[in-house]
Amino acid sequence: MDQFDQSLEMFIDGAGWLAPALFVVLHVLRPIFFIPVIVICIAGGVLFGFIEGAILSFIGLSLMSLVSYKLVNRFPKFKKNLTRLKEKVFHERTMSVAQVMLLRLMPFVHFHLLSFYLMEMTKTFREYMYYSVLGLILPAIIYTAFGEAITGFPWYVSILFFVFLIGLYVCIDKWNKYHSKPA
Repeated sequence: MDQFDQSLEMFIDGAGWLAPALFVVLHVLRPIFFIPVIVICIAGGVLFGFIEGAILSFIGLSLMSLVSYKLVNRFPKFKKNLTRLKEKVFHERTMSVAQVMLLRLMPFVHFHLLSFYLMEMTKTFREYMYYSVLGLILPAIIYTAFGEAITGFPWYVSILFFVFLIGLYVCIDKWNKYHSKPA
């Protein structure tokens, strides 16, 4: 394992500026290869360390959000497929921006579906990018820093973690419903 780590370190050092650029491009191409976001962010932490890995993941995820927006608005069939998936998964459910951001922390929730949901919630490209980028800060940091630890937890700790996130999601939902009722 130490030899692998040393080889990897030498490769990154030898690649120079190209390694971070390729890592960011990998984030953008990630959906094509069906690689989960958490895997790429963990790799960023391993390859570049916490700070640089989190920054590079944030940049890559932000570019991926931009590309998602452009794809949805350019290709009607892609938009139609996401709309169908949204109906299946969220079936006439309305969520707040905070809930979408929280769901982005859950590693097995479809990242592009959440981006699409956010697109439908916002009125302009600028507003979408604002909320999207804001919602990418925590996943980039948490996945990079704790992704390896989360996936290394025993099964019961992982279940408790996801139950906690689901509970938090439900609490936000109830809070939104309570505060959005007309007086």
